[in-house]
Formats: sequence, structure tokens, C-alpha cells
Amino acid sequence: MVELPNEKLYIQDWEAYPMRRPRIAKVVVDMCTGGGEALKKAETILEQLTGQKPIQSRAKQTIRDFGIRKREPIAVRVTLRHRRAEEFLARALKAKDNALLVKNWDADGNFAFGIKEHIDIPGVKYDPELGVQGMNITVCVERPGFRVKRRRRQRRKIPYRHRLTPEESMVFIKNKFGIEILEKERERTYLF
Repeated sequence: MVELPNEKLYIQDWEAYPMRRPRIAKVVVDMCTGGGEALKKAETILEQLTGQKPIQSRAKQTIRDFGIRKREPIAVRVTLRHRRAEEFLARALKAKDNALLVKNWDADGNFAFGIKEHIDIPGVKYDPELGVQGMNITVCVERPGFRVKRRRRQRRKIPYRHRLTPEESMVFIKNKFGIEILEKERERTYLF
């Protein structure tokens, strides 16, 4: 488990200045199947998991070896926000045994991880018609007021002191969801 030396300082800072407390902006759940019948199954799975209708992503170029043509739908994704995002993320983290790696975080405090089988998520039953598929989950973590950087009118730069660091994001996620942050993958022991 990774030690976060400034954890108490971050928590004190958030209590003193509520606008510096990070929050989950969005959670993007993505399933790439390559098209065909598997894409329809992935769409059904995502709709059952999240309660939202997924949108399709199209191929940007033709890859003959994989049988993919340009502008052909090859993946489905859902963007979750607010309460739905937090509820889904809590369930998805349980599928990862409430442990993430340091390398899952990027320089802006966002993180991503994958789930090999969607039936690992608690409360999901195996359906032989849909099969088993994996998914990628990307989580965007930011401070309140970060919208100023993206908005259409009167867009402004965000100062470095208001940007999120990976360490601060780790502290936030660790405290909010009670997960462990590991340096490297745990050794698996298989008992047969």
C-alpha cells in the first residue's frame, strides 16, 4: 500500500476552503467490441448496468486485418454524472477488490481502470444470451469552478494552484470510497 504523506494536510485544506475539495465530474464507461452482434449485446449490458442509453463510437480509419471499416460503429459508451456516477463507481471498485494502482492516475488527477468481466460487478447476473464482456472505466476528478476552463463564453485559464495533483486525487478517492492504492499488482494465490 502506498503511503500518502500529505493526506492530513489535504483534508485540513478542504475543510478550511470548501471550493478546493475535489469532486467527481464524470465517469465514462466504454465497451469496445469491433461491431456486429457483439456491439448490440454490449449496448444491452451497458444499459442494464447504468440505467442510461449508450451512444455508439465509430471507427476513425479502416483496418482490414480486424475487418473494421471507416465510420463503422465499433464501441458503445455512457457518461455518468453526479449521484449515478458515484453509485456506479462504488460498484465498479468492488469488482477490482477496492484496490487501484498508482499507475492508473494521470498528471491531472484523473484515473482509469478496466474490468475484464462485467459479471464481476456486484449484483450482476450472468445471462447466456449476452455472454461476458469487459469494459474500461475513466473517472474525471476536478475542483469546483473548473468549468471556467471549458465554457464557451468568457473562457479563462485555471491557475496551477487550483489544478488537481494526482496525490490529492488519490487522497480524495481513498477517503470517499475506502480503497487501497498499491504500488504494484498483488500476488495472486490460486487454491485448487
